[in-house]
Amino acid sequence: MTIFPGIVSAGAPLRAFVLIGFVSLSAQLFADVRMPDIFSDHMVLAKSAKVPVWGKADPGEDVAVTLAKQTVRTKAGADGKWRVDLDLKNATQGPFEMTVQGKNKVVIGDVVVGEVWLAGGQSNMELTMKRLVKSPEEVARSANPMLRQFEVQKRPAPEPKDECKGFWSVAGPGTTADLGAVGYYFGKALQRDLKVPVGIIKDCWGGTAVEPWTSAAAIATVPELATEAQSRRDLAGVKITALEAWMKKTGREDHPTTDIAAFTTGPATPENGWVSVKSSGEASAPGLPKYGAIWFRKDVSISAEQAASPHVLEFAPVATFDRVYWNGTLVWETTCRNFSGDKSVRRCFIPPSLMHEGKNSLAVRIFSPVEPPGFSWPPQLSTVILAGDWLAKPEFELPPLDKTTPPAPKLIPLNAVAGDLFNGMIHPVIPYAITGAIWYQGETNASRAYAYRTAFPLLIKDWRQHWQQGDFPFYFCQLANFRPKKTAPGESDWAELREAQLMTLSVPNTGQAVLIDVGETADIHPQNKEATGERLAKIALARTYGKPVAFANPLYKSMKIEGGKIRLSFTNVEGGLVAKELPATQILKTQDGSSAPLVRNSPNSQVEGFAICGEDRKWVWADAKIDGDTVLVWSDSVPSPVAARYAWADNPTCNLYNKADLPASPFRTDDFPGITAQPSPTHVTGSR
Repeated sequence: MTIFPGIVSAGAPLRAFVLIGFVSLSAQLFADVRMPDIFSDHMVLAKSAKVPVWGKADPGEDVAVTLAKQTVRTKAGADGKWRVDLDLKNATQGPFEMTVQGKNKVVIGDVVVGEVWLAGGQSNMELTMKRLVKSPEEVARSANPMLRQFEVQKRPAPEPKDECKGFWSVAGPGTTADLGAVGYYFGKALQRDLKVPVGIIKDCWGGTAVEPWTSAAAIATVPELATEAQSRRDLAGVKITALEAWMKKTGREDHPTTDIAAFTTGPATPENGWVSVKSSGEASAPGLPKYGAIWFRKDVSISAEQAASPHVLEFAPVATFDRVYWNGTLVWETTCRNFSGDKSVRRCFIPPSLMHEGKNSLAVRIFSPVEPPGFSWPPQLSTVILAGDWLAKPEFELPPLDKTTPPAPKLIPLNAVAGDLFNGMIHPVIPYAITGAIWYQGETNASRAYAYRTAFPLLIKDWRQHWQQGDFPFYFCQLANFRPKKTAPGESDWAELREAQLMTLSVPNTGQAVLIDVGETADIHPQNKEATGERLAKIALARTYGKPVAFANPLYKSMKIEGGKIRLSFTNVEGGLVAKELPATQILKTQDGSSAPLVRNSPNSQVEGFAICGEDRKWVWADAKIDGDTVLVWSDSVPSPVAARYAWADNPTCNLYNKADLPASPFRTDDFPGITAQPSPTHVTGSR
């Protein structure tokens, strides 16, 4: 992006005002026309008749937006906000240059027109390509100027925000490692088949429930959700106040230095009190206190090519509060008021305007009133792991905690509060024109699976109402198999969550990617994100783009009792049902190569994964065989069956597919009360 006189130049996709919230804007800068970060170099705009573009300027300022030989004019309102709608339904792919002219002129380069999808959810949607064992080969061959991803920086907010920090990345060997893996493979499949630019808006956060991604107004319409949400919000506020009071009472308040430059860019030598520490674990060295404020420094060498691009700094502090400075400028801050969890991963964005070729100074200030400071693993700048020794220096020391000190109140992560992620991460990108949304989430809601039957459809309805694009496509992932296998059939909160997801197919224009065969016993983050992205893409190609692609999983339709057997009928058989051969081993964890023998529950059965019960509701493993487009299920120990279940477990052994090689969705024919039917205690933290 080039910004002409009247606005500070960033010289690249991220503008100077990316640091809103950290650095106050001057009155002069506010007067200049400006836009949110999602309108920046390399962006993908939807090929649509209504493509909103918006920003801020002086109240009453004339603003003109030009793209693809089209100019639309407007005037900023009394609040300084402005918006225009472009008609791009007949636009070519580009690339184009967008100009926004007010009192100043903003130019955004390398703009393409195509398909835009929002990728939301928790950690399995957030997981980046560099976390996949087999990704190096894919990253090396990933150059694709028509596949792009915008990442929204993580920030909860108690009120709806107009802006968020983020930047667009073009897929390629230098960037793909930091892209969300599911979104990458989904976008790659679409781009391969449609031959048009594809943009993915990555808007997700590990360990989060569905309620924080839903607006507070929508939550308020469901009494049981509203009651829990208000309780959690009130409790979060109480905890913040209590911790601040505790720090004041015990003399453990923070009082940051005014000489920031001395710690961030000044000489870092032993003569100046700096000592060497490891890049992970508790910081320990002579002269370093266990509690207080400690600065960590590392010089980072950047090439000219690297300096021209935005970067993500990823780190997980072993303490509660932190500040990050790049070349002396504050780029991240965690306080009581935006706390997102002990040792939670921070992903802060560093714009090219703060980077330069050669040596750059990275400084992290960790304030530790309760826990000793350090990093739980080496910080990483995009694909560069900042391992090795760092330098550390205390700013001030707090006295040791002892038995006479009352325990510190534990904060509630604000990303667990209903509405706060919608406010800070979804609202800022509305009404950016999207084709649809893909979603991978539910692990954190498993203990409240029955409530998910209401909460998940509510989110879909809520997003659609806010975007004002009608019932746009919303395609989601059903939870993959996870946790140790059970030797006997029984109840499962993960199975109940999958059932809630399956029930959401009743919402118009939704689709479900079944992942019951791609999970890992000992890893909640299965590595096979390629299959996940491809299955989502098949749904989109067929449902949204009308391509002749088999996309639907076998779904339970009905049952009929025939003597001592149950006959089950299905939809979406796609040429017929198939009992796929089971492997001899199960994957425990791909990352460490561990596996174990796969023990069959019904070793003589053609189809594995069925259980059956009689009036006593005692479940036993069943034999099953395919009979045309139906499945017959029986057990010699249940002469009068009343119900059957398939793949009803956290990590079931199952092998029913259709001829399109898509697995059948787990299901049950009964409606017996589930183990999550009663509300569980207020849930604060969940799976990553």
